[in-house]
Amino acid sequence: MSDNHMPSHNPLKKYFRQPKIYISLPSRGKFYPDGSIEMTENGELPVYSMTAKDEMIIKTPDALLNGSSTVEVIQSCIPNIKNAWMIPSIDVDAILIAIRIATYGESMDLDVKTPVTGDEKSFSVDLRGLLDRLIFSSFDDTVIVNDMTIKIRPLTYKEFTESSLKTFEEQRLFKTINDNSIPDNEKLAAFSQSFRKLTDLTVGTMEKSIVSITFDGETVSNFDHIKEFIDNADKHIFKSIIDHIDSQRNNFKIKPFVVDATPDEVEKGVPETYEVPITFDSSNFFG
Repeated sequence: MSDNHMPSHNPLKKYFRQPKIYISLPSRGKFYPDGSIEMTENGELPVYSMTAKDEMIIKTPDALLNGSSTVEVIQSCIPNIKNAWMIPSIDVDAILIAIRIATYGESMDLDVKTPVTGDEKSFSVDLRGLLDRLIFSSFDDTVIVNDMTIKIRPLTYKEFTESSLKTFEEQRLFKTINDNSIPDNEKLAAFSQSFRKLTDLTVGTMEKSIVSITFDGETVSNFDHIKEFIDNADKHIFKSIIDHIDSQRNNFKIKPFVVDATPDEVEKGVPETYEVPITFDSSNFFG
């Protein structure tokens, strides 16, 4: 075999990126399909900083919208995750924060506008504190309704992205409804269609979240049977399940950043404290 075809050791390999931090996942590796993640013995995954290629990928508008850029970057920076589409949604924010920390450090500048006055201010957010709160949050996968024990799971990143895209499309329809140039009868028809789609989305999301229902010693895990049950269940059963799912989702939401106003700002009518939401728009979160 010629030298050109011989595998060679790259002398530059010692300069390749190394893990910057290690994280435990909020899910503890639960809910991942087989083959989608390679867990370590201690449950901590190595996190690498982004490459220049990763930074370019994460800022591609079309890829951001459909989630493909986020998937590529996650798999690049956390190689133990083999299929990022299958990440449980409760892990996504923690993973993105960990990659942000590994690439840029533990603080992130946040530009805000002061309420009332509209003055622009900049604050530094402690990302490590946000990450720790997410890691130590817990997901309760059991709902008890009457004599039924219902097991649920978080949506995968793929399911979550698909739902977000549908919601985005429906929001565009609502903007059309508020367009005064459209006749009222067309607005009503568009609103009815949008409302039905959003209802189907809410119900469909809940049905995907249900793993099994156990009653009288029998467990039902067939999706079609579960779907038929939800479509025909009493309202209070539906509400009990959706309320539990919403409460678990809220456990893994990033809490708003609380800002203390200065005495001068208070004199101008600014509240003594006000909240600033921390949004995870990849276009600014990673740049």
